[in-house]
Amino acid sequence: QEMPAAVPAARAANAPDDTFLLTIFLRHDESRPLPKINEQLRAQGFFKAFPPPGIEVVSWYVMMGIGQVVTLRVPASRLREVNRAIETTAWGGYRTEFYPTYDYKALAQQMRANDGK
Repeated sequence: QEMPAAVPAARAANAPDDTFLLTIFLRHDESRPLPKINEQLRAQGFFKAFPPPGIEVVSWYVMMGIGQVVTLRVPASRLREVNRAIETTAWGGYRTEFYPTYDYKALAQQMRANDGK
C-alpha cells in the first residue's frame, strides 16, 4: 500500500523542498520569576533576534510547566542562523531543546478514517 504524503498537498506545493520543521522547547528557569527572565531576554536582544527575519513561525505555544514551545519552518541553509539566535539571546533566560519535526496530522487522519473502522 502506498503511503500518502504527510503534508497536505496544497501546503507541500507551497513549501520549498529544502525546508524542515524545527520544534524548540524554551524551558523556563523556575528559580526566577517571569519578569526577571523577560528582563534578561530584553537585555540580550531575544525579542529582536528570534526568530530571524524570514523564518516562518508555524506555531508558538505556552506549555504550562515547561515554558514555550515554538515550531519553525526553516530552510536547511539557515539552521545555523536560527541556532545562533538562540545561543546568543535566549540562553540564561531559557534552557533549550531542539527537535526536527514533521507534519503527521494529515496521515494520521487518513489512517484513522481508513483503518479505524
